[in-house]
This record gives sequence, structure tokens and C-alpha cells, in this order.
Amino acid sequence: SLEGAMREAEASFGDPHCLIERYITSPRHVEIQVLADSHGHVVHLFERDCSLQRRHQKVIEEAPAPGMSAEMRAAMGRAAVEAARAIGYAGAGTVEFIADGTRGLRPDGFWFMEMNTRLQVEHPVTEAITGLDLVEWQLRIAAGASLPFAQEDLSINGHAFEARICAEHVARGFLPATGQISHLAMPPHAAFERSPVRIDSG
Repeated sequence: SLEGAMREAEASFGDPHCLIERYITSPRHVEIQVLADSHGHVVHLFERDCSLQRRHQKVIEEAPAPGMSAEMRAAMGRAAVEAARAIGYAGAGTVEFIADGTRGLRPDGFWFMEMNTRLQVEHPVTEAITGLDLVEWQLRIAAGASLPFAQEDLSINGHAFEARICAEHVARGFLPATGQISHLAMPPHAAFERSPVRIDSG
């Protein structure tokens, strides 16, 4: 019960306050990429769906998110932009949300989870659908540049997936593993230009 949790909090920490979170039975992890300069301009670069995870680590990222309506995209984008603007953020950042997928993605069914104030591993997915180089823009903003585009200038072009390949021991519950790689064949790809396949390693 809540009263029991409050008593335990009081006994353990000297403070009875408890944080209560909504239980989501069909969660979707959807994040919004934002880009903000030091001149007050903030835009969102649409969403990435990162719901497919293992051991609390993202495995597949997809953009645009499956089942995402224009209304839901606008609501999430607006929330992300407002969050970045409220803290005077500058640079590339990611505002992450938990969405309730029980009845499909709905504008009244998502909640703030966290904001990552950096470029994330999955940023190439956003680069693929927008044509923007986020590393370049991170550097340009740090040098004082102003964003030359507004939200209405941005659009989604295509569909992108990112798959992470990690050394794991399958029989041990996908724990991280080390060892020698005896064979690795990568498809034809490009690292720093628009291409059907992009491979980043490190």
C-alpha cells in the first residue's frame, strides 16, 4: 500500500514522499531528436522508435515510428521543443518518452522519461530521414551559428532502421562476451554520405 511505502521511505530516508508512476502494459519507447541554437531557435527532427530492447539496451531503432500519426508526431515534437526551450538548451539533444501503445499511439498517451543532452548512438537514423548531418550541426551551433531552417522547412524523407551488433553470449542470456572474430562480412556501404547502408563502428 501507499501508506506502507511512505512509512518505509520515512524510516529509511527521513522523508515519506514517494514517486508514483503510471503502469503501462504496452509501452513504446519513442524519442524526439531536437536541435537548438544559442539564439533561441529550436526544432525537432521527428521521432525514433527504440522499443525493441534487450537487457535495457536498445537493439533496433526505427524512424519514422510505426503507427505514428501526424497528430501524435506534432504533439510529441511540440513537447520536446518546449522542454528544450524551457531550459535554454543549445545543441543536439534527445527527449525520450514512454508512450502507451495499448490503443495505438495517441496524443494523450505519452509521458516524459528523460532528456539526453548529447548525440546518441542512434542519431544516424535521424540523419537518414532528414538529410541533416547532426555532428556538423552540433559543431556549428557550438561555434555560435544560427539554425537557418524552421520547423516547417523540415520533412521526413524515407524510412530508416539501425541495428546494433554486439558481442554477446547467447547461451548466457546475451551477456557481453569477448573473443576472436573469425569471420565478419559487411555489405557495401558508405560511412559519411547518404547511402542505402551505413556502417559505424567503434
